[in-house]
Amino acid sequence: MNAIVLVSYLFVFCGLFSSGCGRNVTSRPAIVNIGAIFSFDSTIGRVAKIAIQEAVKDVNANSSILHGTKLAVTMHSSNCSGFTGMVEALRFMENDIVAIIGPQSSVVAHIISHVVNELQVPLLSFAATDPTLNSLQFPFFVRTTQSDSYQMAAIAEIVDYYGWKQVIAIFIDDDYGRNGILALSDKLAERRCKISYKLGIPPDTDVSQGEIMDILVKVALMESRVVVLHVNPKLGFSVLSVAKYLGMMGNGYVWIATDWLSSYLDSFSPLSSETMNTMQGVLALRHYTPDSDRKRSFSSRWSKLAGGSLGLNSYGLYAYDSVWLVAHAIDAFFDQGGVVSFSNDPRLIPAEGGNLHLDAMNIFDGGTLLLKNILKSDLIGLTGPLKFDSDRSLILPAYDVINVIGTGYRRIGYWSNYSGLSTVPPETLYTGPPNRSSVNQHLYSVIWPGETVLKPRGWVFPNNGKQLRIGVPVRFSFKEFVTQVRGTDTFKGFCVDVFTAAISLLPYAVPYQFIPFGNGKENPSYTELVNKITTGFFDAVIGDVAIVTNRTKIVDFTQPYVASGLVVVAPFRKLNSGAWAFLRPFSPLMWIVIGSFFIAVGTVVWILEHRINDEFRGPPKRQVITVLWFSLSTLFFSHRENTVGTLGRFVLIIWLFVVLIINSSYTASLTSILTVQRLFSPISGIESLKEGDEPIGYQVGSFVEYYLSEELGISKSRLVALGSPEAYAKALQLGPKKKGGVAAVVDELPYVEHFLSTQCAFRIVGQEFTKSGWGFAFPRDSPLAVDMSTAILALSESGDLQRIHDKWLMHRSCSSDTAELESDRLELKSFWGLFLICALACILALFIYFLQIIRQLYRAPPTESTSPVQGSSRSGRIHRLLSLMDEKEDHSGKKNKRKVERSLSENDRDAELGRNTKRKGVEMSSGSNINPSI
Repeated sequence: MNAIVLVSYLFVFCGLFSSGCGRNVTSRPAIVNIGAIFSFDSTIGRVAKIAIQEAVKDVNANSSILHGTKLAVTMHSSNCSGFTGMVEALRFMENDIVAIIGPQSSVVAHIISHVVNELQVPLLSFAATDPTLNSLQFPFFVRTTQSDSYQMAAIAEIVDYYGWKQVIAIFIDDDYGRNGILALSDKLAERRCKISYKLGIPPDTDVSQGEIMDILVKVALMESRVVVLHVNPKLGFSVLSVAKYLGMMGNGYVWIATDWLSSYLDSFSPLSSETMNTMQGVLALRHYTPDSDRKRSFSSRWSKLAGGSLGLNSYGLYAYDSVWLVAHAIDAFFDQGGVVSFSNDPRLIPAEGGNLHLDAMNIFDGGTLLLKNILKSDLIGLTGPLKFDSDRSLILPAYDVINVIGTGYRRIGYWSNYSGLSTVPPETLYTGPPNRSSVNQHLYSVIWPGETVLKPRGWVFPNNGKQLRIGVPVRFSFKEFVTQVRGTDTFKGFCVDVFTAAISLLPYAVPYQFIPFGNGKENPSYTELVNKITTGFFDAVIGDVAIVTNRTKIVDFTQPYVASGLVVVAPFRKLNSGAWAFLRPFSPLMWIVIGSFFIAVGTVVWILEHRINDEFRGPPKRQVITVLWFSLSTLFFSHRENTVGTLGRFVLIIWLFVVLIINSSYTASLTSILTVQRLFSPISGIESLKEGDEPIGYQVGSFVEYYLSEELGISKSRLVALGSPEAYAKALQLGPKKKGGVAAVVDELPYVEHFLSTQCAFRIVGQEFTKSGWGFAFPRDSPLAVDMSTAILALSESGDLQRIHDKWLMHRSCSSDTAELESDRLELKSFWGLFLICALACILALFIYFLQIIRQLYRAPPTESTSPVQGSSRSGRIHRLLSLMDEKEDHSGKKNKRKVERSLSENDRDAELGRNTKRKGVEMSSGSNINPSI
């Protein structure tokens, strides 16, 4: 009923206006009327009033725009009231208003936007920053400043830059405050941060300091120490004053104010020292406007315009640019043939006998065209480029980041939607590609509340008397890690000692209580224990909790304090030397390959030497024995057959090198087997377990069951739950053939090491096939997890962590046999390269040999055959080939010929020498006969 009465009064009020039906003017009238609505007595309104009046004067004095048409502005004050704002907006219709500038209040803008939608009059707001006003619900609303969506993105980036994860939001509980904080929540969520607590302040002007104090006391009891203040100036200064009184402007606190603070400082600086003392160390944002000659010129005459009592803030610059934006759009409107005309809305027909003069509410016929011209504008104003993107927001949003110190403030950097945080003006970065990487985010140093340059941690343990509920597993086995003291609520063990030692290193007190989880009769499910954190039942979980992928998706873990991973434990037996120990150096496959190569190489050498070497010729039986003897005798390098061919010698050299390596490896391995005690297990690791079908044991409550079944694909029917080290030993001793027995047990390394310290009949086989660790679990983004990680690292560096480990877990009684079992046999994979080289040498030699045979086959004249068919058939050619391969090749023919010739020549010389000797003898005889007296 109240709403109906209110609307009725409005229409009655509107009926007092003069009728404007069908009023038309020429396309270029002498005067064009625009309206301006804002709160005259507000911080923004005082500056905007002067800026709008001066902008109208500058437009009318500029002959290059509107071309003789004068711009007239009518101003009404909304007093930041939605009702008053709507009434004043309706009053504009009697003056043929074509556009409205304002309002500054987002609450008023929401209401007026409904009016301008109906009357099709563009509404240009220079200060309404509510992000929801950009929606399609308000097509005639145009924001000529930046939306709070960008301001909240800047705050979220600052929070992330300093490594804080939670903030507290204090806001004015109206459209401006609620929707701004909603945008902040979305932007923080994009960076895995959040608002931990929201506190709204009523928008009434008479909020008492007592109410504000109640709000801030709640804030003081919260965990976070980062406070975002999104209010109007009057409430903002009241909050900061009470915070100063409560000691909340000291060390450890972070206060981030939205642009209300910078606007006030720009308008009324310098402030009193008492006021400035309430905001020392506060961070604030201010709309960034690039430096330019026009801006400097306007700023220089501002003091004269304002009488020296009012400073120029960014909203005054946006108000000034809004007037120029409308003027250019109207000029384009007239250039396109638009006329200023108004018509009645046929839907608003006054009821018969009523007093509502609805015919006074007229629709601007050219409103849609004027709106299009506004959105297509591409100008350079005092605030920079005046151009809209597809979302109807001004392009290139940017903010100054300022730090309030002393009697004023200093700029510590910039934020732009293009490149994030930087110490370089945004327009400098626009020339290059956008770079939002964390290494390129920079701000200058900050003087924080409490006059410190050390970055606040951003949170403390809440001083609200609440204790942390820490879940602790009640184990049935491996109680050295964690166990409940019987009859009490206290726990002891390795994990508990690490936790208490780490928490004692924190620079603040953390009250906590241990809450047992489990029945004590069997180990509880650790996955269920961790899930209790997500439901809020536990604030943290300590104990032997493995850090695995599924758990890290729902909680945060500290730095691991124990390295862990899955290993396989299996029974073993000692290998004795035995009668057949000489066969153990090589695996069966290796022996088969070696034997095959001995025969193959002997055969290849026989083929290569058969035609040219008499030692490789003879009856078939003899040749088979020769091949076997030759190939086996190369093992001892004692072969007596000589190779005379080049190809045969090439193959033999390669093979002797292979034999040398095999001999050396066999000798070394056999020596080790006969002199060093060896351990043997039929299980070689997780791969052999996967391939088999034998049962596998695992610890009750651990993640091993899920890992083996889901990650490795092992059937759950093969998995046997075991609850204690004694159960491990019994199941392994029974073996896979008996009921209740297992082939191996898969568990985490710390448990296995403790188990093997007293069970010397079992060993780790294979390698550790996962890598993880144990940590303490906390809720997502908990700052306590970060501080506890730092404390655990400090324990490790000081050696305290190792001393705690030795206290609880150093109880080994087995000897050094605890080393992992590995196979002592040499496998084929270690020698396949040698065999490959030898095989390639054999193939190459045979290939060359057969090329030579084929060449001789085609060069040799065909033998006469008894049948022409036989000579031309394929079998005939094969017969010729085999005959040629078996034929004895006389490589020594030329050599023998040279020997014969050399023998003949020597015989000739001997004969000639004999004849000469005989002749001399005859002559001597004759001489003696002639001279007998001599």
